[in-house]
Amino acid sequence: MNFCSECGQSVRVGIPDDDNRPRHICDNCGTIHYQNPKIVAGTVPVYGDKVLLCKRAIEPRVGYWTLPAGFMENEESTDAAAARETWEEANAKVDIKHLYVLIDTIAISQVYMMFLADMPEPEYGAGPESLEVELFSEDEIPWDELAFPTIEKTLRLYFEDRKKGEYPLHQCQVTKEDRDRFFAQASAVNHA
Repeated sequence: MNFCSECGQSVRVGIPDDDNRPRHICDNCGTIHYQNPKIVAGTVPVYGDKVLLCKRAIEPRVGYWTLPAGFMENEESTDAAAARETWEEANAKVDIKHLYVLIDTIAISQVYMMFLADMPEPEYGAGPESLEVELFSEDEIPWDELAFPTIEKTLRLYFEDRKKGEYPLHQCQVTKEDRDRFFAQASAVNHA
């Protein structure tokens, strides 16, 4: 951030009084600009014993598989955002069951909120952000072609829970080390 969104003047980075973190501060109008994590809302869309995945048509990670998910919009609930993203990316209607996985991705300041969702019908298709969309059983999941560590973590939790027949809320983290390891492994597999 270079300029104040309130008055248009230059901002500086500093620690405001009564704070302990660097912020963008406008000395002209006194506005302190806070930058907070972004919420990514998505679904684990299930039809029978299969999960719906989308092959990404946009960066980052074009050509890799993901669960339908994206940034939450203003004036939108998290479950509505998850259902909207599923429709936009996979042209699939879902019945949201409950919040299933909450993942803090600390290194990139995002919070993933993944909802368990049923697909009433096996109707889907690629939206503008997807190259293709497909239902996969557990043994068909393209594990080496997943886009992000959050997606891998969510899918592994889902298939573990399915064996138990219980789907509790999971809260976990993806650290910088987790991300580095995931992308290093993905790179090694794709260059082999």
